[in-house]
Amino acid sequence: MSTFANTLILWQIQHGRHDLPWQGTNDPYAIWVAEIMLQQTQVMTVIPYYQRFMEAFPDIEYLAKAPVDDALALWSGLGYYSRGRNLHKAACLMAEHYQSRFPRHAAEIQQLPGIGRSTAAAIAAFAYGERCAILDGNVKRVFARYFGIIGYPGEKKTEALLWQKAEELLPQAGVKQQMAAYTQALMDLGATVCTRHQPKCLSCPLQPNCVAFAENRVASLPTPRPRKPLPSKETTFLIMIDQDKILLEKRPSPGIWGGLWCLPERQIDNNNQTYCTQSMEIDALPLTDLPPLDHTFTHFKLRIHTQLLQVINRSHKKTDNEIWLTIDNALQLALPAPVRKILLKTDFQQPLLAH
Repeated sequence: MSTFANTLILWQIQHGRHDLPWQGTNDPYAIWVAEIMLQQTQVMTVIPYYQRFMEAFPDIEYLAKAPVDDALALWSGLGYYSRGRNLHKAACLMAEHYQSRFPRHAAEIQQLPGIGRSTAAAIAAFAYGERCAILDGNVKRVFARYFGIIGYPGEKKTEALLWQKAEELLPQAGVKQQMAAYTQALMDLGATVCTRHQPKCLSCPLQPNCVAFAENRVASLPTPRPRKPLPSKETTFLIMIDQDKILLEKRPSPGIWGGLWCLPERQIDNNNQTYCTQSMEIDALPLTDLPPLDHTFTHFKLRIHTQLLQVINRSHKKTDNEIWLTIDNALQLALPAPVRKILLKTDFQQPLLAH
């Protein structure tokens, strides 16, 4: 085994994480759910979502048989909702084509929706001991510092070099447990020691051979993404209240918040009190404007204005993409985080609502 791999494995045994709820299993389904949730999301945020999700959907068959709305409801607030939709889609494919069994090799796992090269490798290493390299954001940071690699890791040339290093440093084939321990060690080192800010270099087992540490370049590596100012957008959500119920609309998929239930997104026209939806016309009187809410996506910033309206008259057509619910029932659905925050902060006990 390489000195690099052996050093990391020994370190992980003594100092790594061993009590996370998805550890201690070689069930590829449980590992898969965790790895998808952990993409771009902190461990402590993921843990309660993971536990609730696994309780509701303990295996591929349970998830595949459930409506996608049920899966998204448990994903609500976790963000990056395409992950939840792809998780459900992949479960349906495995139920149909694999008899609800998980594929056994990284190359095959990577063909499932929402699973890239690094995630497929992590699942295969943890579940089957397959010898394959991972390269998530934390691991890119470890390698960039260890080898002193200059260049933004998201650029193709830099990423290709990092993949080359990841492949070269793998433990030798033959012992399945080594792959799981090595893979976990890389993840743990990047998450707890070789962190983005204030890395604990004096506690790092790789420090003696780390180029960035030797050359005092830890703070400048990995090379940050070329900065571009995020564009700003604005929109208006309407809380239309009819007695004790509000209107929610399902967002089209794909797209921002695709498949989630959202407040109607409309421009306010003070000269026209009739609002058209997919299936009905609604007459409503404006009550009050709520404070704006700012929400940041990966590629833009969104300022959300919200107006409370009292429904005077509406048709009562029922469609699959529109629903009238009480606030308590609405909060049980798959809602975007800003919509959930708006509903939780809004005072619905105003005298005018008895109109």
